[in-house]
Amino acid sequence: MLIKKKAPNFKSKSITPNNKILKVFNFKKIIKKKNCLLFFWPLDFSFICPTEILSLNFRYEEFKKRNTIIIGVSTDSIYTHLAWKNTPIEKGGIGNNIKFHLVSDLDKKIQKLYKVEYKKSYALRATFLIDNKRIIKHISINDLHIGRNINEILRLIDAINLYSLNKELCPAQWETNKSTIKPNKKSISNYLKNNIKELYNNK
Repeated sequence: MLIKKKAPNFKSKSITPNNKILKVFNFKKIIKKKNCLLFFWPLDFSFICPTEILSLNFRYEEFKKRNTIIIGVSTDSIYTHLAWKNTPIEKGGIGNNIKFHLVSDLDKKIQKLYKVEYKKSYALRATFLIDNKRIIKHISINDLHIGRNINEILRLIDAINLYSLNKELCPAQWETNKSTIKPNKKSISNYLKNNIKELYNNK
């Protein structure tokens, strides 16, 4: 169980946003004091994976506004990553405008470190949300055939930031700019009195 623990540091090689090879990608130094979305995907040149990477890339500025850096990891080599970036989107590639690092986990040490390895082969579709103190706040792992919901990832980052800022709690069905709860009996009583419909997701 890695929740509430410090995200393990790792060093590897990566392809940078400007399509250069970074021979020593140091996770701790790259993220510094920012939030981080660290995600694993099974394989380059596959099927669901490019849809996720492109969706994240299209919404890169929304992550940046939330002080969140995006880092992707798979077992492919840096040369395969680069070939994938050099393949046009309409031909199954991801294009060369990806704005975040694509890390190579060729020796599979990172996926083992984060406990997301599948059958001693590639990683499952795993998502880690890490706060600005490098504490893991959220983990989700999808089976290979289920793509991630980027809206949900952004919602969770908003919840992490809100708690970090003022210790406000985000109840069930919470969305950005909706009511939160203080950690006391009066606050939860008032919330249930005034926001019961939120629990049924009635909009």
